[in-house]
Amino acid sequence: FARLVAVKAVLPRFSGEQLDLVVDYVTYVFVPAVMLVQADRLGPRWGVVLAAAILLSSLFHFSDTRSKTEDHSFVGFPAIWNIVVFYIFALGLGSVAASLLVIACVALTFVPLEWVHPLRVRRLRPLTLAVSAAWALAALSATLRGFPAATPEQAALIAVAIYGAGLGVPWRRAQQ
Repeated sequence: FARLVAVKAVLPRFSGEQLDLVVDYVTYVFVPAVMLVQADRLGPRWGVVLAAAILLSSLFHFSDTRSKTEDHSFVGFPAIWNIVVFYIFALGLGSVAASLLVIACVALTFVPLEWVHPLRVRRLRPLTLAVSAAWALAALSATLRGFPAATPEQAALIAVAIYGAGLGVPWRRAQQ
């Protein structure tokens, strides 16, 4: 919308890109971290510490000028804590499993693995869109039925997570 109404010409000091980063940080990182603490999903001893690790590692990711490649892949864990937290609730993970998942994702922020953006992948696009639609249906069903999700929804969510995590491997090989 900003491009359509030429906000940059009307308000040259205003940066839609920076505003987008702030909104993304709040919705993808801050709110999910608060949810984990409020729901006591990380345990009473480590909850605040792990939430702080989420916030700080994500600041690193958001401020890293090399966090995206030319093909729009993310370098390091892409700070999609909203999805991670959704999985914690949908799978009914206990505090130990949730804490280990958070620790792994925080650590992966600093590992230069490339994570493909599922909607920008040209190769396998029909399959990826079908898998994304299956995820949306499973996520909607889980949300409407309540957490933790039923076994079929959990199985679908796990399968999609495996597909998404592995999507970068054939994609990278095809690019080289």
